[in-house]
Amino acid sequence: MEKDKRIKAEMRKLKKIFKNIPEDKSRVVEKLIDNAAFMSATLEDLQDAMNENGCVSTYQNGENQWGTKKSPEADLYNTMIKNYSSVIRQLTDLLPPGEAKSTEDEFVKFIQRAVK
Repeated sequence: MEKDKRIKAEMRKLKKIFKNIPEDKSRVVEKLIDNAAFMSATLEDLQDAMNENGCVSTYQNGENQWGTKKSPEADLYNTMIKNYSSVIRQLTDLLPPGEAKSTEDEFVKFIQRAVK
């Protein structure tokens, strides 16, 4: 599926979860949902790239000096998963009591898929 479609699908899913947010918090929630949806789709892309190319890349530093290092995708993934976790935690904290549990379950499912 195209990235834009995956982002919109994730936004719909998150908006459904956060539909009962008080109006005074809705602007904050909307921006967080936008960011979470983008990061979710991007994380999937980075996972695909790492599955295809691995997490290590080779480099050439000078004429005869070669080596390996963590791939740029792995670096980006590590940074973005931390940011995504933070955004999801912020969203979860804005939920009314009792609704946070189902959102945390969804987050745990996403993390479990990411680890596999």
